[in-house]
Parts: sequence; C-alpha cells; structure tokens
Amino acid sequence: MIVVEDVHKHFGGFHAVDGATLTIREGSITGLIGPNGAGKTTLFNVIAGVLEPTSGRVTMGGEDITGLPPHDLFHKGLLRTFQIAHEFSSMSCRENLMMVPGAQSGETLWNTWFGRRRIADEERALKAKADEVLEFLTIEHLADHKAGQISGGQKKLLELGRTMMVDARIVFLDEVGAGVNRTLLNTIGDAILRLNAERGYTFVVIEHDMDFIDRLCDPVICMAEGKVLAEGTLAEIKANEQVIEAYLGTGLKNKGLVQGDTVGA
Repeated sequence: MIVVEDVHKHFGGFHAVDGATLTIREGSITGLIGPNGAGKTTLFNVIAGVLEPTSGRVTMGGEDITGLPPHDLFHKGLLRTFQIAHEFSSMSCRENLMMVPGAQSGETLWNTWFGRRRIADEERALKAKADEVLEFLTIEHLADHKAGQISGGQKKLLELGRTMMVDARIVFLDEVGAGVNRTLLNTIGDAILRLNAERGYTFVVIEHDMDFIDRLCDPVICMAEGKVLAEGTLAEIKANEQVIEAYLGTGLKNKGLVQGDTVGA
C-alpha cells in the first residue's frame, strides 16, 4: 500500500531521515521500532504530509503522494495519530467524533438558512455513527464527557475512534501506548486487531513496548540513524546483531531488547 523510496529529510546539517526505503503491505499491522532519534516520527511526518522530504518518493497504491498536504491525504484514507492526543478539550467525546467527516452541510452559510432539514438529518446520522464507534471502543459511557477531562489512554482510544468516522485505509499510530496503563493498552490493542481483521484497516505502529509490538505486529521494521536497519518478525529483529548494536549504542542493556522489555522508540 505504501512504498517509501530513498527518503531523506534534513534539518540544516542534521539528517533525521537518511535514505529510508520500506514497503507497507496492505492489510498488515507493521511495527516501527528503533532507538530514540532513529527518525521514526520524522518519517511518519513525511509520509503523512506534515513535512516535505528533502528528497525521495512516497507512493500509496501506486500513486505518488510525495509532499501532499495532510488534508489531501485524509481524503485518500491516510490518517495518523500523535504521541500527545489532539482532542477538542471543551467538546464532548461524541462531538469530537462528529467533527471528523468533511464537507458537512452545516459548514456553508447557505445551508444554515435553507438546508436545515438536511443538516438535521446529517447530524442524526453522525450522532448514530459516533455512538457506534464509542461502543466499539468500549467507551460509550464517556460519550457526554468533555474530552479534555478523560484520561490519557481514553484520549488515545478517542483518537483511534476518529479514524473510524471516515473510510480510513491506512492509519499511522505514533506511540499509542505512551502514558497508557496496561489495561487500557490492552483495550487499544484489541480495537486495532478488530479493525484490522473486521474492517481491513492497515496500521503502522511506532511503539516502545515490545510486548505490545509482539502481540500486534508482523512485520517489524527497525530504524537507526535515519535508515532502515532490519525487517522481519520480532524474534528475527531481536536476534539481529546490527539491531542489538544500535540499541547498545544508546546505552541500553542487551537484555532490554532480547527479553522484550520496554525500550526506546
């Protein structure tokens, strides 16, 4: 679905992404790991249109999407979440979800005067869809809660719910487990697996929790110093000498990677 070809992203003399090449298979849940500063989030930002690459090419389903802005990619079904959830804090969880679909009738002045019935019909349909999503994510009890008042893990679930309000094809999840307790992380993992199996979502996951990666992801891609270092199953990645050396170079102990503990992402 996604092909990244020799992508570079430079910030002055710093090469955050330095010739990364990889392929994301349609229908997969791909894990992206690596030491801190490996270039993973920068690569996400390049693919998702937040940053333009210095050079290189990104294609989606054979179409060149290099440098397209996020709103254009949104309409093509490419969505991403962030390490820190971006919710509308003063709106309810339900309202946060209802905001997602574009081109709503109520967005035009003409329709607010002469299309009120159409707006009301759309809002009823959006409300029903939002409630269905909240139930799928097992947070229907939070529907009327202000999004700014729910926990960090619940906000991550709400961000995942936003992707369900449109026809997402591929979703990039950036450290979905950061600051999330184990129970909620399991709930998030369950939702990702269901969306993949039941709705055909393709996922790419940056995560530092190796147990979470092991449960969800195949294949796993490891980056270091802006490049793709290795790809395979998590067991193969753990046994790769170059990967172990890359983690050891950050001062982490060998056992942190090999035993599946939390390691830098």
